[in-house]
Amino acid sequence: MRMSLSRSTSHPSIRPAIGRRVSRLLTLAVCGACAVLAMPSLTSRGLQASPAVQSPRAATSQAATPGAPLRATLDNGLKVVVVRDPLAPVVTTEINYLVGSNEAPDGFPGMAHAQEHMMFRGSPGLSAEQLSTISAAMGGEFNADTQQTVTQYFFSVPSADLETALHIGAVRMAGVIDSDELWQKERGAIEQEVASDLSNPGYVFYTELLAHMFAGTPFAHDGLGTRPSFDQTTGQMLKKFYDTWYAPNNAILVIVGNVDPAATLTTVKRLFGPIRSRTVPARPEVHLQPLTAKDLKLDTDLPYGLSVVAYRLPGSKSPDFAAGEILADVLGSERADLYALGVDGKALSAGFSASAFPIATVGYAIAAFPKGDNGASLVPTLKDIIAGYVKNGVPSDLVEAARRHELASAEFGRNSVSGLAGEWSDAVAVEGKDSPEADVDAVRHVTLDDVNRVARAYLNNDTALTAVLTPQPSGKPTTSSSFKGAESFTPKVTSKVELPDWAEHITEVPPITPSTVHPSDVTLPNGLRLIVQPESISDTVTLMGAIRHNADLQTPKGEEGVSDILDGLFDYGTTTRSRLEYQKALDDIAADVGLGTSFSLSVLAPQFDQGAALLADGMRHPALPQQAFQIVQRQTAGAIAGERQSPGYLAQVSMASLLYPKTDPVLRQPSATSVSSVTLDQVKAYYQQIFRPDMTTIVVVGNTTPEQARAIVEKYFGDWKTSGSKPDTLLPPVPLSHSGESVVPDTSRVQDEVTLGETLGLTRDNPDYYALEAGNHVLSGAFYATRLYHDVREQAGLVYSIGSNFSIGRRRSTFSVSYACDPQNVSKARALVIRDLEAMQTAPVTPIELDRAKTLLINQIPLAEASVHGIGAGLLGRSLSDLPLDEPIQAAQHYLSITAPQIEAAFKKWIRPDDFAQVTLGPAPK
Repeated sequence: MRMSLSRSTSHPSIRPAIGRRVSRLLTLAVCGACAVLAMPSLTSRGLQASPAVQSPRAATSQAATPGAPLRATLDNGLKVVVVRDPLAPVVTTEINYLVGSNEAPDGFPGMAHAQEHMMFRGSPGLSAEQLSTISAAMGGEFNADTQQTVTQYFFSVPSADLETALHIGAVRMAGVIDSDELWQKERGAIEQEVASDLSNPGYVFYTELLAHMFAGTPFAHDGLGTRPSFDQTTGQMLKKFYDTWYAPNNAILVIVGNVDPAATLTTVKRLFGPIRSRTVPARPEVHLQPLTAKDLKLDTDLPYGLSVVAYRLPGSKSPDFAAGEILADVLGSERADLYALGVDGKALSAGFSASAFPIATVGYAIAAFPKGDNGASLVPTLKDIIAGYVKNGVPSDLVEAARRHELASAEFGRNSVSGLAGEWSDAVAVEGKDSPEADVDAVRHVTLDDVNRVARAYLNNDTALTAVLTPQPSGKPTTSSSFKGAESFTPKVTSKVELPDWAEHITEVPPITPSTVHPSDVTLPNGLRLIVQPESISDTVTLMGAIRHNADLQTPKGEEGVSDILDGLFDYGTTTRSRLEYQKALDDIAADVGLGTSFSLSVLAPQFDQGAALLADGMRHPALPQQAFQIVQRQTAGAIAGERQSPGYLAQVSMASLLYPKTDPVLRQPSATSVSSVTLDQVKAYYQQIFRPDMTTIVVVGNTTPEQARAIVEKYFGDWKTSGSKPDTLLPPVPLSHSGESVVPDTSRVQDEVTLGETLGLTRDNPDYYALEAGNHVLSGAFYATRLYHDVREQAGLVYSIGSNFSIGRRRSTFSVSYACDPQNVSKARALVIRDLEAMQTAPVTPIELDRAKTLLINQIPLAEASVHGIGAGLLGRSLSDLPLDEPIQAAQHYLSITAPQIEAAFKKWIRPDDFAQVTLGPAPK
């Protein structure tokens, strides 16, 4: 269960970009939002932190030194780590219970997952309504996840609310209700989560992978659970599980943020100290069985296929774990032979990644292929490449490059308050290490011989698991001019929730927290806008940039797909460096670069100048070679051909067709034919048309000064010239949409994914924008404390998650609601959505709801500034939207003055419940 009280307001494009690189070839997320485990993408560096069992250690206490963690073990066995991080006035608390799906009773694989859900249904002295009200009032991020050996509960809140967040953790550690009545309410939601994941072919493959790699051990299943087992689960069983494992002496509390460590520890002792310890049973012994070869053949609803060869590597408890980590990095390097399969046109993309567990790591070579190609033919190729590295050894320079990147990654890990809390939790609670530095130190001591020894011992093709996931086309969407389902429900009024004494203060709307972000903002003579925010939390620099453009408007007629081809060609080096030379130059300084109309640089501060030089070279002087063009053109045509038959793409196009006129630019879609007709000269002309300094914004955040950043950016981008007037990149206004329905079949899904949408008649400069946003925070964004979550999930149990979103632009705007549910519940859930929207139009929101919405919006300001990436993305987004850089503060001032009648009037004026278009992805609603 991941319940985020912050919500994105971004609006996805109708068609995802198809370049040569499929950047996330395989995301196998268990539980969807409730991430039991997420296998990393091929572009990520290093192994994911792995679940590990930690045995209680002797009580210790260490004094804190400036910048050092404060550690303590309470008398009841609770281990505490406090780390001061002054990046923003925000703090993250993570309570790690050392229990997960491995400890689930036989026949009930989702027991730990179910108990995680029930922790949000109430404890003695803290009901679910009180918990959601308090959490919403703090306006933070309120999450949890279940892994094989750990269950984590975390809060990210303004630092002023630390004691309240800790009080919640203490109350829940002291007890839980776990009644049959509450379980019956929650069971519907968790079973919807199960249905959602069973609708994901990647998840189905993941379960098969675990079952084979860890046969005969608790790791052979993930923690999601099954509908039949949940139907047999009782509140008494859940309470027994809680009483057995949820004890202070079986938990580690990690606190990271802008706090006083000593004062924080005093508070922890006061709140958690009285909780009694309990005897915790021994965990099940795990003994791996010898691995045997296995071949899997599965269907997928992705627009491309996947070929996989999976191996066992050392687990996180192995002394060879760090060597295995470096080995995975080397095999996944953009200079390695696997990646070259994509560059040479033998696959759409290829690489190597891994997911770690205590007893073993699952490493996998993976390649994507176009729909219609023979994915099985890639399997021997993947095996041959791995066998070559085993026989000949891995290149020493790639080992050193991997080490540099791992060490740089550790420094970048300090750039986020919640991220640093996660790293500490993974280290001490999941991996059983003393600190995150333990992994870093191990990486420093890995030798080339270590890496080659691990490769020879573990990369055995004779026992590897192979899999081919073949894309299957969607059936033809069925479309009608109106929605035919109908249900009716009696409206209910949100009542006031009485809070515990220790939380009564939290309902007051907080004052606006002054922003810690005060960037410099200059425009260079060539029109390039440069925004710089110094941050010294780490010795790194993060650069984000974007070029204003609109491929739907700027692509010449008949050249649809030219932008996708250009995206793929950035991977082939520059006019002065070959692809491998360019990547080696990045590896030499442990830098990561992204190229294209959205670009980025992550580099250690001492190498900022070198990194900027490489970024500018890649952006301004791409090689665009003829041979690479032919490869990328063929790959792009194949990828688009598959995409146009994929259910996800057809669902997006169906919604766009229902919302916009037939001649609207967003409905211009590339085809394999249009891509195949594009010439290299046309690609070069499109590059010259789009890549202009006067349409470019660069944001720099990190350990630098405005003067230094300007000197470096001007040095490498200052002589970038352009000609002609600026293009108009804003889509034209559109008329109001009308009701309609489309059902897009997806045979892989057992659950429907539903989107309701409509165009709106207002734009971003309309004063009603702020009233609508405030009202949207009454509708969704704060779990049970908001109307949609309360009515559709908590009370009706029809969905696992539901959200509403305004996308309000300068010329066109939309409003949408999204949820997923069983086919027979589509109409019921929609009826509740419509009921809640109509209630927003016919009566003022309650004072409690209004104050809660204001608090959510105001507290999002410091939370959005609690990471370097968040700071940079916020500044860049506001720049591209032509908003003041301090717009969050200005918006907060608007929100403070918003009234309930203003929200009612805005929803009545702009929202049209009868005009919703509905697109259903999956089985036809019943």
